[in-house]
Amino acid sequence: MSETIKVDIWSDVQCPWCYIGKRKFEAGAALFGADIEGGEIEVEYHSFELAPDTPVDFEGSPVEYLSQRKGLPLAQVEEMLERVTGIAESVGLHYDYDAVHQTNTVISHELLHYAKSRGRQLDMKEALLKSYFVDGGHVGRIADLADLAEGIGLDRADVVRALTDHEFLGDVKADVAQATAYGIQGVPFFVIDGRYGISGAQDPDTFAQALRQARTDKSEENSA
Repeated sequence: MSETIKVDIWSDVQCPWCYIGKRKFEAGAALFGADIEGGEIEVEYHSFELAPDTPVDFEGSPVEYLSQRKGLPLAQVEEMLERVTGIAESVGLHYDYDAVHQTNTVISHELLHYAKSRGRQLDMKEALLKSYFVDGGHVGRIADLADLAEGIGLDRADVVRALTDHEFLGDVKADVAQATAYGIQGVPFFVIDGRYGISGAQDPDTFAQALRQARTDKSEENSA
């Protein structure tokens, strides 16, 4: 049996391309011939905050937020979101920007680290992205996050304790610092086995090729 290939992914919960990239990476892993949950590929998500200065309860829509942040006309932002929504549909994701709650995501990153410590990070990541982009959930408040965590089988009271105490804030900051050290300026960003960096929501073939190359490299090293 071949050795495990480690994939580190820097991502933000409110990044539309990160959810699309997640689906495309999963499709690439399938082309590679591996089940992400099956042991041949180990996936770990890392924190990246696209807009750390965002308030927890932004007064306005995502269109208004992006217009203010990027200095773009509302009509242009609406066109951008229509485009990304269409691309999301192409990979089976049904974004609902009319229901999105623009928020600060640092606490959701703390929850992802909590979930990782309980062996449930991949499930938690999927639940957070779906909540934000599809279900109109709020991913910036502890109570809402605790409900979401309970929904995947985590202990709600313990989640509230950990998030209230900011038990995993240091891990979030460490991830952000590592991203800076790598020169990562946008997400999603994938590091395949510590060797190959892939920026953006690339086609599944790109991910499959990188995984094959990483496996080849491992085989050659083991036989040397």
